[in-house]
Amino acid sequence: MRLFLAAISFLTRIPIRTQSPFIAEELGKSARWFPAVGLLIGTIYLAACHGLSHLFPASVVAVAIVATESLLTGALHLDGLADMADGFGGGQSKEDVLRIMRDHAIGTYGAVALILLIALKLVTLTILIKGHSGFPYLLISPMLGRWASVLLSASVPYARRSTEQGTRQDGNVPDFVGPLELVVATCTAAILVLSIARWRGLACWVAVLAVSGMIARLCRARIGGITGDTLGATTELSEVAVLLVAIAFQS
Repeated sequence: MRLFLAAISFLTRIPIRTQSPFIAEELGKSARWFPAVGLLIGTIYLAACHGLSHLFPASVVAVAIVATESLLTGALHLDGLADMADGFGGGQSKEDVLRIMRDHAIGTYGAVALILLIALKLVTLTILIKGHSGFPYLLISPMLGRWASVLLSASVPYARRSTEQGTRQDGNVPDFVGPLELVVATCTAAILVLSIARWRGLACWVAVLAVSGMIARLCRARIGGITGDTLGATTELSEVAVLLVAIAFQS
């Protein structure tokens, strides 16, 4: 139960009361429950969709869902996307990229990446809501998005290796994400995705694997591994990939 609470605390702004703060090892091992937390997040999206669809047009509901995501997660993954875009877009060497990604200011690359991603989310969500086909994808997109971060954490080394580069005093969270976490997360995601969307869910998963593979390859080439920002970007881009596949099915 503590690991599940750690996953909720790590991925959302839902207040979790514990007797002691979560350490990096617990947060890493909690990755096994990331898809389950994704289901919780998706359920909140779905509740917002159902609650507002009878009152407002689809475009307004789509904005509400994106706003709900930002409030629920503290825009954690959006921030990662912006930082990755700035770092990879403006940095030349590995040190440059890592330094830029640690800068809290958002540059041109980051701003453009955020605008494009949010625009894609708003358009795809609006189409799905209008077509009354958003139900399964509102649930599985946050699940698979968070599963993708588990995959990369377990299979790609962490790039920051010093406190100057951003390493935590108690260790790097991805270093504690191992084969067991990936197996449990994958089994959980498979059961949930197949029960909710069946073969369409598998197609969405293939798209997420493609996105994850491309980001993993880019990260290895540019900075020798992943960071928290690249994991956040992976989550966001994977969610958009699921929504785009959903649009293709609707067409």
